[in-house]
Amino acid sequence: MSKVRIYTLAKELNLENARMLEILDGLGVSYKSVSSTIEEDTVELIKQIVAEEGTGGANGEPQAAAPTEAEKAPEQEAPKQGAASQAPQPAAASAPAAQASGSATATQTRDDVVMEAPKSDIPHRAPVVTIMGHVDHGKTSLLDYIRKTRVAAKEAGGITQHVGAFEAQTSKGRIVFIDTPGHEAFTTIRARGANVADIAIIVIAADDSLMPQTREAIAHAQAAKVPMIIAINKMDLPQANPEKVKTDLTQLNLVPEEYGGDLIVVPVSAKTGEGVEDLLEYISLNAELEDLRADPKGTFAGVVIEGKVDKQAGVLATVMVQEGTLHVGDFLVVGENYGKIKAMTDSAGGRIKEAGPSTPVQVLGFSEVPTSGEKVSSAKNEHAARELIASRASDRRDAEAAQVQRKLTLEEMMGPLSSVRTVNLILRTDTQGSVEAIQGILARKESEDVKINVMLAGIGAPTEGDVLLAGTADATILCFSVTAPGSVTKIAESKGVDIKSFRIIYELIDEVDRLIKGNVEPVFEEKYLGRAEVRMVIKHPRFGNIAGSYVTDGSLKRNAKAKVTRGKETVYEGTLVGLKRLKDDVREVQSGYECGINLDWDGAEVGDIIEASEMVEVEQA
Repeated sequence: MSKVRIYTLAKELNLENARMLEILDGLGVSYKSVSSTIEEDTVELIKQIVAEEGTGGANGEPQAAAPTEAEKAPEQEAPKQGAASQAPQPAAASAPAAQASGSATATQTRDDVVMEAPKSDIPHRAPVVTIMGHVDHGKTSLLDYIRKTRVAAKEAGGITQHVGAFEAQTSKGRIVFIDTPGHEAFTTIRARGANVADIAIIVIAADDSLMPQTREAIAHAQAAKVPMIIAINKMDLPQANPEKVKTDLTQLNLVPEEYGGDLIVVPVSAKTGEGVEDLLEYISLNAELEDLRADPKGTFAGVVIEGKVDKQAGVLATVMVQEGTLHVGDFLVVGENYGKIKAMTDSAGGRIKEAGPSTPVQVLGFSEVPTSGEKVSSAKNEHAARELIASRASDRRDAEAAQVQRKLTLEEMMGPLSSVRTVNLILRTDTQGSVEAIQGILARKESEDVKINVMLAGIGAPTEGDVLLAGTADATILCFSVTAPGSVTKIAESKGVDIKSFRIIYELIDEVDRLIKGNVEPVFEEKYLGRAEVRMVIKHPRFGNIAGSYVTDGSLKRNAKAKVTRGKETVYEGTLVGLKRLKDDVREVQSGYECGINLDWDGAEVGDIIEASEMVEVEQA
């Protein structure tokens, strides 16, 4: 018996992948993911364990229940381990079992206390997948093959011109695909705080390898922190070279599984269908490991994928339902606008009356075109919708007013205080040689406390996509020997993204040093300034007691830290809030001069010694 992939063995033994990984962990078997392979003796050992637990059939043989039998009599058979991930049980059938076991349902009330449903009681939902990559690498063609429709043929030049979301009934169940015109749209949605996609498929042509837009797509997927699967397309071409693609990926610190990494890479052909089933298998595996669930009976939540104006119908919005169920007649609120659903159509163009989680629908009923990425919520009626809008408008005005007066906290200025900090950069230069040289220098700037993450490095001026990525990932755009167009600069200013251009490489490195310093927690130490002796105390009607003093050593500065000693006892520690020479306010008084010292304390007496100090930052090696 040859090596077996973990997920294949799990399916054979009727186990959930998560349970299979638990068994492997218990045996001390190392693996990268569920698609890793295990040895023959390990396989036999796992079969014995499963047989002893009674999970499988007699002698450890798997019990494969036919789907039709499970559908006919779900209440007659206890759900097998892993059944939830393979086929969701109907709500009507699972309800009696839940009641019999005494587990809480989604909105079950006991003694007037509403109890939340355990996660295991919430049904699974279909994964939402976005496909990105370089232009003409076959993104839409691959999607066409999967859903058996011709979309690209309807678009100008065969290139996708709009954002769309489509359901596909595959051999692995229902999968929702988001087909976008580019990764900028994906990041625009992410920049507004909406997590739409669960998995990102990066399509790379086998005859072209990594291109600029491919690198950008990878950077955008990494910024969104979603699992990535690489689909090497056009394997049907004679010049296809998948090994070169895999090697090039390692240069981006993306190591394929067969090279010892954890990146899933699937060779496919959108023309012949080669590898497409494997791709769908990996999507299902990722979805199972992510344990994607949503309650169709819960509170509705969704995201706008696309908004447009139709000459005949009016304003149309494509909404992805994430939680709850959407019905015709519901009132929806997007930002500070609302609308009542007059009609809904599914991805196939058919009229529907309701839509559950992970369902893309086109909605008719908004008076204004909603923006892609806006979160959608529901209201009971028009009055409730108006109240919600008024509340949001009030919150926005309060936030804008607070933003003007707000003082930045230390964490906001320097980032969250953690042991290792990351400086995110986007690098744009004039030549490939400059890119490599600067990246080499930056790599030497890393330390145990600070990591430099060059999210994207390319040739040419920065683009709007760079600004979107920088805004999402809180990155700085550094340009060497190239300048940003005016339109890009305006967008960067509106989003608060820094674009800095340099002609001398050492000035660029100095800027990186400043960024690193800003991401390292500063170390301060107390520095002695000087001391003075109180010779008399003057009572002032406005400023309280002023200590008439003589500076005996060093100097005193306004706003310095002050310590007052009386004999051997420290009687006060605070701030030196004011200094006077004759009748003038001064910043500093040197040794050998008399002055009036105003402390934020009125207890000074003749003979007290006032010692001044300040906190200075210690330069770190």
